[in-house]
This record gives sequence, structure tokens and C-alpha cells, in this order.
Amino acid sequence: MVALVQRVRSASVTVEDRAVGRIEGGLLVLLGVHRTDTEQEAAWLARKVATLRIFADNDGRMNWSVLDLAESGIRAGVLVVSQFTLYGSLKKGTRPSYSEAAGPDRAEPLYERFVALLEAELGQPVPTGVFGAQMNVMLTNDGPVTLWLERRAKAT
Repeated sequence: MVALVQRVRSASVTVEDRAVGRIEGGLLVLLGVHRTDTEQEAAWLARKVATLRIFADNDGRMNWSVLDLAESGIRAGVLVVSQFTLYGSLKKGTRPSYSEAAGPDRAEPLYERFVALLEAELGQPVPTGVFGAQMNVMLTNDGPVTLWLERRAKAT
């Protein structure tokens, strides 16, 4: 499972010109599900996103997570958008291959599980896009700070 995490001042996602998710400050997470992912990867990644220390503390150092901000009375949200193209491979040619991405029947339940686990970690609702839909994502990046977090299922 992979998450492209961006620290944002604001972010929103629309489907057919209808706003479906929005935050004012926090993290935008573009989430890709690998064909071998399990709930273990979702749980690991949800915990990592919730505790990712990329917000400025009182001394201006990147030392606080979304959870730390909440404890300090600062509202920050997390917006999660599914994005299977994160597992696109360009090893051959210029047309991406998505053979490593999980199919919708596997990816959607793991995406939903990731969101539920993240909500439990944060103790607040997590707005999302619409799985499998054509979406428009708008954001105002803060920093910019962008991180790639990935965990693959262990080979058995």
C-alpha cells in the first residue's frame, strides 16, 4: 500500500462538479492499493499517517503530527483519495502498466478499511473522494511538504 502525503492549507475533491470531501489544513493522502496488500498494510499506514510529524511545533520545527495539533487545539483534517495510478509502472515504454495495482474488488475494501482505521487513530471523521470515480482534486500545498509512504505485504 502506498500513500502520497501532502501537507496542505486546504484540499477538496469533487465528482461531477459536486464537492464530496474537503479539509481546511492538514494532510491530503492519495492512496494506492497493491495487489498483495492486506489489512496489516492498511493498519500500519493509517498509524503512520496519523503520527507523521510534519507540522511546525511552537519552535517552528517539523515536530507535530495531526494528532499533536488536535491535542494543542489546532484543527487539522486528513482527506483521503483513492489513486490506483500510484502503482503505474513505466519500466517498458511510455504507457503505464497497472499490473501491480489491486483490482477494484480487492482495492475498495482495503481503501475503506484504511479510512476506518485512520478515523479510529484520529478520533474524527476522515473525508474522502469516491472510489473509482473520475475526481478533481484541488489543493493548496503547504511548504511544500510531500512524502511517499509505502509498505508491501511480506512474502510468504
